[in-house]
Amino acid sequence: MARRKGDDSRGLFQTPHHPPTQPLAERMRPRTLAEVAGQEHLLGPGKLLAQMAATGALHSIILWGPPGTGKTTIALLLARQSGAIFKALAAVSAGVADLREAVEEARRALELEGRRTIVFIDEIHRWNRAQQDAILPHVESGLVTLIGATTENPSFEVISPLLSRARVLVLEPLEDAALAGLTRRALDDRERGLGALELALDDAALDEIVRISGGDARRALGTLEVAAELARSAGRRAIAIADVAEAAQHKALLYDRAGEEHYNVVSAFIKSLRASDPDAGLYWMTRMVEAGEEPLFIARRMVIFAAEDVGNADPRALQIALAVKDAVDFVGLPEGVIPLAQGVAYLACAPKSNAAYRAMNAAREDARKHGALPVPMHLRNAPTGLMRGLGYGAGYKYPHDYAGALADQDCLPEKLIGAIYYSPSDRGYEARILDYLERVRKARAAARQRRSD
Repeated sequence: MARRKGDDSRGLFQTPHHPPTQPLAERMRPRTLAEVAGQEHLLGPGKLLAQMAATGALHSIILWGPPGTGKTTIALLLARQSGAIFKALAAVSAGVADLREAVEEARRALELEGRRTIVFIDEIHRWNRAQQDAILPHVESGLVTLIGATTENPSFEVISPLLSRARVLVLEPLEDAALAGLTRRALDDRERGLGALELALDDAALDEIVRISGGDARRALGTLEVAAELARSAGRRAIAIADVAEAAQHKALLYDRAGEEHYNVVSAFIKSLRASDPDAGLYWMTRMVEAGEEPLFIARRMVIFAAEDVGNADPRALQIALAVKDAVDFVGLPEGVIPLAQGVAYLACAPKSNAAYRAMNAAREDARKHGALPVPMHLRNAPTGLMRGLGYGAGYKYPHDYAGALADQDCLPEKLIGAIYYSPSDRGYEARILDYLERVRKARAAARQRRSD
C-alpha cells in the first residue's frame, strides 16, 4: 500500500526486515500497547490510554517522564490503533515553519480523507513560548491532536494555555521486573532481538543491566547489545557481568543540571541536612558530585544552610561551611569531595535554629510595611557642627560606659519600639543567647516603663 503524504509512522514501527545497523532498542520497539513494559497506571485495563486506544477517541496529552519509559512508543501506537495520521516533529530542530506545514497537511487530510492527524512534538519543553503559541489555535479548534513528550516538568516548561487544553500524564521509570523481562525477551527474540546469537545471560549480569539502567528501557537494551558483542568477540557463549560493566562504562545518573531533577536532588540534600540525617545528606551530595555537579555550587548551598538552618545554635557552622568552600576551591576534584563530606556531616549533626532567618523575614516585613521610618536622633551620625547643632547624636548613651555594657536606650524607630524579631531557640549555643537576651530585654522594658511613669 502506498504511504500517505504526511504519515510519518511507517518508518518508526517495526517492519519484517531490520537493517543490520538499526539499534536493538529500535528493533524491539513494541508493536502494540500490550507489549509496552510498565506504565500499568496508564495502559492497564480501564485506564485512560487503554480506553483512548480502544475507542479511538483521542485527546491532546503531554507525556512526562524520564528517558526510556515509552513516551514516543505510546504516541506511535495510539496513532496506529486509532487510524490517525502521525506527524512527528523534534522540537530541538523543528520550528514554526515545520509546524505550519504539518497543520496544512492535517487540514488537507481531514478535508479529503476525513482522517485526523496527531502532531507529536518530541522534547516539547525545548520550544519557546512563541513556538508553543503557534500550535495552540489548532489544538483548540480540534484540527490536530497534540501529543507532547517531555522529560521536564510541564508546569515550568509548557505554557499555561496549552496545559489547560492537554492532559498531563506521568510515566514512571520501569520497575526492575519489567526491565529484566524486557532484557530477557530481547536476548531470546530471533526475529527482532539477539536470539540468533544463542547467548546465555547469567543472573548476576542481568541484575547489573537492570541496576545500571535506572528504569530506562533504551539504556538497558543498549547495554545488552554492546555486552553481547563483547562476549561474542571473545568467543564466549554467555554474557558475563564483566561484559555488562565494560559495555556500560559509566552510568550517567539521572540529574539534569538545568532541569527539574536538579532541583529535586538539591531539595533532598538540604532537607536531609535540616532533618539531621548525615547519611542521607552524604548520599545526595555524592549523587550530585557523581552526576557532574559543580562542587562549588554544593558548597554555596551549604554556606546558605549554615546561616539559615543552623544559625546561632552553632555559630561555628558558618565558619566551617566557608572553610569547606575555600578548601574545595583550593583543592578541586576529586579530592575536594573529602572536605565536602566533612562539612555535610558537621552541618547535619549540628543543633538547628532558623531563628535568625525568621527574624530577618519579620524585620523585612516591617521595613516594607512602614517604609523609611526616620532614624532616632540619638542614633544619627554627627560629623559636623551643623548636624550636632540640629540635635544629631544628642542623648546617645555609649553602652561601654554602663554596667554590663547595657545602656538605657531604644534603637528602633519610635513607631516600632518594643517590636521583637529575634526569638532564639533553646538549642545549642543559642540557649546561652536566649538567656542573655531575655535579661537585656527585661532591663530595657523596665527602663522604658520608668521613663513613661
